[in-house]
Amino acid sequence: MKVSTQWLSEYVSIEGVTPEQLAEKITRSGIEIDEIEQRNQGVTGVVVGYVKHKEKHPDADKLNVCTVDVGTGEDLQIVCGAKNVDAGQKVPVAVVGAVLPGNFKIKNAKLRGVASQGMICSASELGMNDKLLPKDQQEGILVLPENTELGLPITQVLGLDDAVLEFDLTPNRSDCLSMIGAAYETAAILGREVKLPSIDLIESGSAASEKVSVSIEDESLCSHYAIRYISDVKIGPSPQWMQNRLMAAGVRPTNNVVDITNYVMLECGQPLHAFDADKLGSQIGVRAAREGEVLTTLDGQERKLDPSMLLITGNDTPAALAGVMGGLATEVTDATVNIALESAKFSGSSVRKTSRKLGLRSEASLRFEKEVDPSAVIAALDRAALLLSRHASGSVQHGVVEQRSGQIQEQKITLSLSKLNRYLGTDISMLEVKAIFARLNFKCGDSAQDQLEIQVPTRRGDIMHDVDLIEEVARIHGYDQIPTTVIEGPTTPGAYSKSQAVRYAVRRRLTSGGFHEAITYSFTRPENTQVFTAFSADSHAVPLAMPMSEDRSVLRTTLVPLLLESAQYNRNRKNSDLSFFEIGKVFHASEQKVTIQPIERMMLGLLLTGNRNDGTVGAASRKVDFFDLKGAVESVLEELGLSVEFRADAPDGFHPGRSASLYLKQAPSQRIGVLGQLHPQLQRDYDLDDTYAAELCLDELYSYAAPEIEYRDLPRYPSAQRDIAVVVDLSLEAGKLIEVVRQSAGELLQDVNVFDVYTGDRVASDKKSVALALTYRHAERTLTDEEVATAQQQVVQALEENFAAELRK
Repeated sequence: MKVSTQWLSEYVSIEGVTPEQLAEKITRSGIEIDEIEQRNQGVTGVVVGYVKHKEKHPDADKLNVCTVDVGTGEDLQIVCGAKNVDAGQKVPVAVVGAVLPGNFKIKNAKLRGVASQGMICSASELGMNDKLLPKDQQEGILVLPENTELGLPITQVLGLDDAVLEFDLTPNRSDCLSMIGAAYETAAILGREVKLPSIDLIESGSAASEKVSVSIEDESLCSHYAIRYISDVKIGPSPQWMQNRLMAAGVRPTNNVVDITNYVMLECGQPLHAFDADKLGSQIGVRAAREGEVLTTLDGQERKLDPSMLLITGNDTPAALAGVMGGLATEVTDATVNIALESAKFSGSSVRKTSRKLGLRSEASLRFEKEVDPSAVIAALDRAALLLSRHASGSVQHGVVEQRSGQIQEQKITLSLSKLNRYLGTDISMLEVKAIFARLNFKCGDSAQDQLEIQVPTRRGDIMHDVDLIEEVARIHGYDQIPTTVIEGPTTPGAYSKSQAVRYAVRRRLTSGGFHEAITYSFTRPENTQVFTAFSADSHAVPLAMPMSEDRSVLRTTLVPLLLESAQYNRNRKNSDLSFFEIGKVFHASEQKVTIQPIERMMLGLLLTGNRNDGTVGAASRKVDFFDLKGAVESVLEELGLSVEFRADAPDGFHPGRSASLYLKQAPSQRIGVLGQLHPQLQRDYDLDDTYAAELCLDELYSYAAPEIEYRDLPRYPSAQRDIAVVVDLSLEAGKLIEVVRQSAGELLQDVNVFDVYTGDRVASDKKSVALALTYRHAERTLTDEEVATAQQQVVQALEENFAAELRK
């Protein structure tokens, strides 16, 4: 919100306070001032002049020789090249000795042999933003209104001796989206009175209710709608002082009717809209749009509407988007004679939804979204009607045509003085608190010895609880006046939550193992959600309402495709040996058109491709394989203290013979991950060599994981190693063999690993030989051969009984 200090001084005295000092005080009280803009960019000595005569330059077709009166009693001869200069105009004249922005000094000059005693100026030459001028004033010299007093300094005429403060408002301080709101804030800070403009409106003619009627279909979306009917208006430019204030606020003047509605919106914070009453019709309605309805808005764009959007209608025909923008068909033009002036209290959520869906933000929607002051609806309407009668020669018809639900009531909140001082750590007296609320224009009454009953004005919709009142006292009293005290109370040491600790442990183990962490987009293209469906087979992708592109149009359901895109990007840049991991969320919706909150899952994705090492001395280079990936996954699970079972599987997107699913032993029916080589077709699609990927659902691991470090004594006694080779069915998984070995060997078994699998000669075609290495150890003594042999015999017997395994000889 841009606040002109000249305009502000109309409502509250800021005498004796510089703009810089005022900005400092406002910032200290809680509203940050982003910038102080001086409208005068260095203009001195420029006055209002009158062009008495204009003649063509004798030696230049594009130059004119003008005789100009600047009120000194002596005419000046000025050569001007502007196309729009003409006799009878009031214009800004930089006389000899004047200075323009950029320290450009005006001197006596000769242009093509003709003396020039000054310069007739354009808006840009005066340092003004000509984009904010009416369109007919944006080129050539600046032409002033005919009634402008001759010889006045141009800085006074154009309001350039002004400083504009830019308020950086937080969403809760919508009350300061108006000059009067800023005045109340300034008055509270400076301890001064607020002077509101008087509204001595004179009505004439017939009753407005004879011209128009108003109906509201859904009062939950519009609690108050009011119309004033103004007849016989004359469209023209608004007064110069009004144009100056609009431009200081960053609004371009248009005509007197539109400028007055904008002026009152900036003054009161209540958006208004003027309809051409003859185009609108007599029956004005507020209703939801119907499916398929279309409205062309003031910007010339055709808008397709739906039932979530609120409309203003004339004789049931769409005329405006409620609270957002008017319709082109009912626009005020130079031919307009009668005006239906609207003021309303629309639902902020309704305006916000409409504005967001159509990608259409306006100054009006900005204010409605944050909820306007309900008591300002009629006050702003009357204020604008008064200005229209003064500056558009309008005749204000008797009465307001309105419909409203409920009565306007100011909220009453009880505040405890002891609570206030306890919260702030202060010792503010009851008298001081009452004085602060008086400065804020809050009515204050005693309800008990220690308590006050505060009546909050409707303009401060952000104040709902006693703590909000405590904040008001703190900022007006002065944050810098609150004493510094030692923090008291119990302290709680910071710590990771269980889920954070798990993710940290996973990240630490993988990075120490040579993996690089990737962070990819949460958005992807729809076809990527159809490839890896191990965790999303029964769900749908979540589409974005306003995607950046088709490649980023849905939320990801898996991490793998985006890791593949990263791998492809690296390979295209000659970086082929890759080991990536990512920890991130995926999103699953239970329905095609999302109406309920989608499910979010935290996943771990891994990808390996290329060579295991770079072939340095002593380490031969070899391609990564399934067991490298499996080892990385096992390392992560070991870090988390989890035991899992790998089961042969063929998930979507993976090689049918080189992939598996993971199941926790604590919950053997619940798949927690998949891993394997990518399907050959996918590898070709991404132009990759053999590539291996895994995806684990971390959400399923949180409750079982135990990432704390466990310490054990180093072994003091030697181990005993035994190897065993058994012939089993070709389809039997080695993991099942290991499980039976662990169960049967007893507590002496320390470790068991598969070190060879053989098929071929001397083994039947439906059989395979699996060689296992067993390590035995006792923590407190050396094992005897008899103890090891007994344990080994138990293992052989268990394998024979469970799998009909035969010792290979």
